[in-house]
Amino acid sequence: MATFPDTIPELDIKKRNLVEMNWDPITRIVGSLGIFTKIDFANKTVAECHSTSSIFRGYSIFMKGKDPRDAHFITSRICGICGDNHATCACYAQNMAFGIRPPALAEWIINLGEAAEYMFDHNIFQDNLVGVDFCEQMVKETNPNVWEKAQHTPAPNADKHGYRMISDIMTALNPFTGTFYRETLAMSRMTREMFCLMEGRHVHPSTLYPGGVGTVATIQLFTDYLVRLMKYVEFMKKVVPLHDDLFDFFYDALPGYEEVGRRRVLLACWGSYNDPDSCDYQYKNMAEWGRKMFVTPGVVVDGKLVTNSLVDINLNIRILLGSSYYDDWQGSETFVPRDPLGNPVDKRHPWNQTTIPRPQKRDFKGNYTWVMSPRWLDQRTGDHLALDTGGGPIARLWSTALSGLVDIGYVKATGHSVKINLPKTAMLPETEFEWHIPKWSNTLERDRARTYFQAYAAATALYFVEKALAELNAGRTSTWTEFKVPEEAIGCGFHEAVRGVLSHHVVIREGKIANYHPYPPTPWNANPRDMYGTPGPYEDAVQNTPLFEENGPDKFKGIDIMRTVRSFDPCLPCGVHMYLGDGKILETRHSPMFGVAGHE
Repeated sequence: MATFPDTIPELDIKKRNLVEMNWDPITRIVGSLGIFTKIDFANKTVAECHSTSSIFRGYSIFMKGKDPRDAHFITSRICGICGDNHATCACYAQNMAFGIRPPALAEWIINLGEAAEYMFDHNIFQDNLVGVDFCEQMVKETNPNVWEKAQHTPAPNADKHGYRMISDIMTALNPFTGTFYRETLAMSRMTREMFCLMEGRHVHPSTLYPGGVGTVATIQLFTDYLVRLMKYVEFMKKVVPLHDDLFDFFYDALPGYEEVGRRRVLLACWGSYNDPDSCDYQYKNMAEWGRKMFVTPGVVVDGKLVTNSLVDINLNIRILLGSSYYDDWQGSETFVPRDPLGNPVDKRHPWNQTTIPRPQKRDFKGNYTWVMSPRWLDQRTGDHLALDTGGGPIARLWSTALSGLVDIGYVKATGHSVKINLPKTAMLPETEFEWHIPKWSNTLERDRARTYFQAYAAATALYFVEKALAELNAGRTSTWTEFKVPEEAIGCGFHEAVRGVLSHHVVIREGKIANYHPYPPTPWNANPRDMYGTPGPYEDAVQNTPLFEENGPDKFKGIDIMRTVRSFDPCLPCGVHMYLGDGKILETRHSPMFGVAGHE
């Protein structure tokens, strides 16, 4: 399709050959994620990217009419990896709607369960899935010159993790044969056991309910958890310096690699770990008890904290249709015209959303995915921001660092960093790590933050064990509060799933669920171009990213693209099937006067 007038001189036009390369699926559990690109091999860059999801599940539809007490059991099945995060967030929303406050001991048990989940999931994803992208086998195939340099580069922290050269770290990450790869697998089993001690079953908790937990709290229970936790703490003293060495090496070996997966700093964190001394689940107090969370909620724009109020965060969520397979609901019922504080609630807020699916053929010039486009309205500018979670940890640490509110001994937010103190263990001395706010929100820094947040989760768990034992020793052993389901109510829960922001919004009428919308991190990260043409975070991070892979089109693996997508932790990518579109070459015409013209 020609879009330039015929009178433009041919000398002013530069031709670019673009090759369609598509990876579909790239995901595990929450639907099939496809990344469709057009690559400019001459300039070694991604010219265009679309993120698609080909599966529709419809939880917001079949939750209607259900007993509100079942919400957490049902929504935990949204995901086979982070189901407990959904169950926890649903319980938070139920607690608000039912007007109840769980006993403190129950909250510490829930926090311990979620800490174990962070440790488990980040551990297995970082080192058994993301790590493969940096292992010897992969680097040899995609960047043999980098492998050659790795063989001659000493690891600065070899005395802490035991691998003398950077190449030794890469070899240790080889799947199934690498020593570090196997060590992390064993550790993931231990962390899963820790979760089961607190909530009975992983990944769909059997002892988690609105009002608290059914877990029988004993000194033995917390001791069994603590024994495993201390082994993980010792492991972290090795893992953090190992990953620092690996990621720093890539910056050094490939100058310019900071641009891979880089996008504007637009980060979202909804907060995690409620403090039972402050959290009463009343909406009117939500901003206050939200700031008491042990991971501070916040919206970070261009590196600056815009807000850490959960009320502000809640009211400014907008669900835009964009390029998704749904009809608009503007003519549908408004369930919640105002929040409990009297603030108006937008029609595009999850409380007022009505899901109207409209299956259709994928069209990259129109609609091409089942994912809607969550946005956050920046009241300062009127912009609908395509916030991302950065895979979870980078947003959590960035928001917590800037707020400077967390200080519990084991972890401390300084305003510009987060300090993590790990006590003496069987073989290693007391160790302090400090995560500093990075220069960029890019592929390597998303991955680096995931490592530091593993240590953060372990450190907070130490604190939670102490608090739980204090409750037990004081004789405050209750773990559940009775309640009655109201005839009419609304509720919202805010939490951090492993890979980022998670909210559940519920409306109850006549004692049944009238409207229910869960928004996990996948819609925030994997969404398509919205109604304003703004690309989603995956699309934005991949589009225009430079490519450092040494292979040409015939053997291209797209390793820089894969590292970028996986840095967001897209619900654990297990199988990547590559489709080259039969090597179809497109021609893009570029004029110095008008920019990119289109494809022919």
